Amino acid sequence: MPTIHILNGPNLNLLGQRQPEVYGAETLADVEASCRKLGKELGVEIGFFQSNHEGEIVDQVHTARTEAQAIIINAGAYTHTSIAIADALRAFDGPFIEVHISNVHAREAFRHHSYLSEIATGVIVGCGTEGYLLALRHLVGKLG
Repeated sequence: MPTIHILNGPNLNLLGQRQPEVYGAETLADVEASCRKLGKELGVEIGFFQSNHEGEIVDQVHTARTEAQAIIINAGAYTHTSIAIADALRAFDGPFIEVHISNVHAREAFRHHSYLSEIATGVIVGCGTEGYLLALRHLVGKLG
């Protein structure tokens, strides 16, 4: 059974509490439950991880190299700053989808640049937490 790792960056542990007008009312636990449910329906294992620390996210990408066939990543603010996470993803052989809950292109200018987009298989922005499910369905299709 294929495995997809879903990695979440800083402040995503505050989903449902932090700026609900931007990020919605769902919690990260709600997102995880939805992803696990859909993963079961689609016949894939889900690994789910969140950290506020850049190096821990890099370590999880390294772990995914041997444990997962694909990655979904919402790197949060590290999307716009982390060459380290981008380099780790370059060393991952499978497809990965970059996800953002809000439409980063309709927000502050510093959010318009991503170190991940140019190497991602796809990018989903502004679809709320449903973006995770869209990414999961897409990756399962790619893994065939």
